[in-house]
Amino acid sequence: VRGLPESIIASACSRSGQRVLHVDSRNYYGGNWASFSFSGLLSWIKENQEKTDVREDSEDWRKLILETEEAISLNKKDNTIQHVEDVCYACQDLAEDVKEAGALPKLPAFEASDTSEAAQESEKECLPVESQSLGTGSCEIAPESVTCNDPESMTKRKDAEMTSERENVCDATSDQSASETGKTENVSTAEAAALEPKKITYAQIVKEGRRFNIDLVSKLLYSRGLLIDLLTKSNVSRYAEFKNVTRILAFQEGRVEQVPCSRADVFNSKQLTMVEKRMLMKFLTFCLDYEQHPNEYQDYEERKFSEYLKTQKLTSNLQHFILHSIAMVSEADSGTIDGLKATKRFLQCLGRYGNTPFLFPLYGQGEIPQCFCRMCAVFGGIYCLRHSVKCLVVDKESGRCKALIDHFGQRINANYFVVEDSYLSEKTCTNVCYRQISRAVLITDQSVLKTDSDQQISILTVPPVEQGQPAIRVIELCSSTMTCMRNTYLVHFTCSSGKTAKEDLEPVVQKLFSLNAETEGESENGGGLEKPRVLWAVYFNMRDSSGIDRNSYDCLPSNVYVCSGPDCALGNDYAVKQAETLFQEMFPKEEFCPPPPNPEDIVYDGDGTQPEDPGFSSSSNTKTEPSPKESSDGGSCKVSEEHHEE
Repeated sequence: VRGLPESIIASACSRSGQRVLHVDSRNYYGGNWASFSFSGLLSWIKENQEKTDVREDSEDWRKLILETEEAISLNKKDNTIQHVEDVCYACQDLAEDVKEAGALPKLPAFEASDTSEAAQESEKECLPVESQSLGTGSCEIAPESVTCNDPESMTKRKDAEMTSERENVCDATSDQSASETGKTENVSTAEAAALEPKKITYAQIVKEGRRFNIDLVSKLLYSRGLLIDLLTKSNVSRYAEFKNVTRILAFQEGRVEQVPCSRADVFNSKQLTMVEKRMLMKFLTFCLDYEQHPNEYQDYEERKFSEYLKTQKLTSNLQHFILHSIAMVSEADSGTIDGLKATKRFLQCLGRYGNTPFLFPLYGQGEIPQCFCRMCAVFGGIYCLRHSVKCLVVDKESGRCKALIDHFGQRINANYFVVEDSYLSEKTCTNVCYRQISRAVLITDQSVLKTDSDQQISILTVPPVEQGQPAIRVIELCSSTMTCMRNTYLVHFTCSSGKTAKEDLEPVVQKLFSLNAETEGESENGGGLEKPRVLWAVYFNMRDSSGIDRNSYDCLPSNVYVCSGPDCALGNDYAVKQAETLFQEMFPKEEFCPPPPNPEDIVYDGDGTQPEDPGFSSSSNTKTEPSPKESSDGGSCKVSEEHHEE
């Protein structure tokens, strides 16, 4: 079991009273949905670049197969990642001897494991909202506002923040001293030098590597999407915290600009004329209930959405905003109905938690599978990492899978088996045709669009240069998302693959960023605007196994259920739908991920009554519900369950 769909299914099964064993050959949760620290990602890169041949293991496990049984061998190595290439553009002087701050020494028994630090990183717990200073827009989605309190992790993070603050104070003091010395020679030059941001080196990135949480898959959560609904319904949301995406950006004529989305944004926009504002508001109002006005679009149902927009008396500027930044659909492939549906969904998600429709989980997308794994464990699920499986055992007479055999030669019996597509062998997947996703992750020194605030979370869609090519989605994360160190940004690029990831994405990277971090930033279109500099980048292709029909797999037993890896879409709806569908096939009479019972509703064995409070508990151990005012300190907000009901 590896990714988000499997984790959701495990949580649902455990919650419904089933006995769940979650086995993974890797030493971290999430599979291709995982997040890594910087050193953990470097180990992951090394592992996927080497692509060493798997040595032939002992076949002793075959002796456990009876005459009335047959074995379905599983993959020994994951082949879902290809064309991995990392490039460092920052200064690498003195980087060889630098070690990651706060990293634990590797255990001798696991030195061969390339991603042990990532496994340690994945065990972190979330901080309560009240104890964080994350800037504006932090949002915890927790029914009944139950927060995860981990004193030990709180202490570690507070210490880390205090250490960082002391370093910043020291840096500021040294800068001030240098400035005062230079006043005798040239005051203006010294002041300019003091204000100029320091160049970040590769050694600093390595040292602060634990401040990075780098996702293998780049997605956002629609505020009224299936995943948010599932998180709140199941109360899994108490294990995670979120921030609002603050900006929707557009790229046209070589410039990046902010797209007005809400009514307030439209009327406050300085880039739209008054006529354009009225046009945009009229069209968006129509999209909210377009089904009630079929006469407006029925002649264009079989035509492209881009063609329909041209008939709506919209300027080319507005057409670009709607197509690429609001509907976020393909100009070449999307029909009118698809475009109207996407626009309506975007608008319906506005205002639930902020001025944009999207949320991003603190510490990265990799937190979401871990949250569901945690819920599964709470209700008795058992997890075994670094535990590979040799084969599935199938009964010849019934054709059903009855057991699996692990690398210890143990035979483990079960009624249902949920596997990720990557576990299946080439023989089983002979008739399967996969798509590919091109991914890039950049560490940069500045935002792609500078504003007064340096804590912006942005999504940008770059339209294709040539017709037939896919649009490229860019998500830029700031340090308050807990995914990168201070004074840097983490930028994710995603598109459907046409070639290798670097060939697909690097031309767009060069349009938005300067790849020479050692020289002064390039001017954007000669207009004097300095491009942000790329400090480090990695490119890779990831298999997209979504949308594959079950019948494409050869000789798959009826009680073996296959989950796909990450898809290329922005949201997580496909994973949630797949998890619910497979769960209902296994347990049609059970509710999917019901909310856990309140402690007050639990009936204890014995006389059927709960034990009374002894009355001598200290007040310091008594948890009180924070008021809305207290919950909003530090620019964060807490959303109760009532606010989620539509």
